[in-house]
Amino acid sequence: MSMLPVYSWRLAPDGLATRRQLRAAGLRPGGQDAVAQVERPRYRRGPLVAFLYRIELALPVRPMTPARAAALAKANTARRTCPKCRRDAGYVIPAALGMCVPCAYPEEQCAA
Repeated sequence: MSMLPVYSWRLAPDGLATRRQLRAAGLRPGGQDAVAQVERPRYRRGPLVAFLYRIELALPVRPMTPARAAALAKANTARRTCPKCRRDAGYVIPAALGMCVPCAYPEEQCAA
């Protein structure tokens, strides 16, 4: 990959947008490569970087079909289901725990 032009924060030329800006406009990159990047400086850390895409080459966002909605609901349910007790935790199970909080810390639940 060749070097991309780098622009300072809020100084990118017209006709370029980040993924988030494209999504807000109902568009997606559509397979095109990034043409530039924008950097936002941060105190004591490296800069935040966002890639820029051409708006005229962007494609409309694909509509959500019933099958895709069902698959997404099934995946989200799997993320909320505890593998140990097999119950819906009501929140996404933390990857660091690998199970719901009551299963991860049973001694604290008994004391309460």
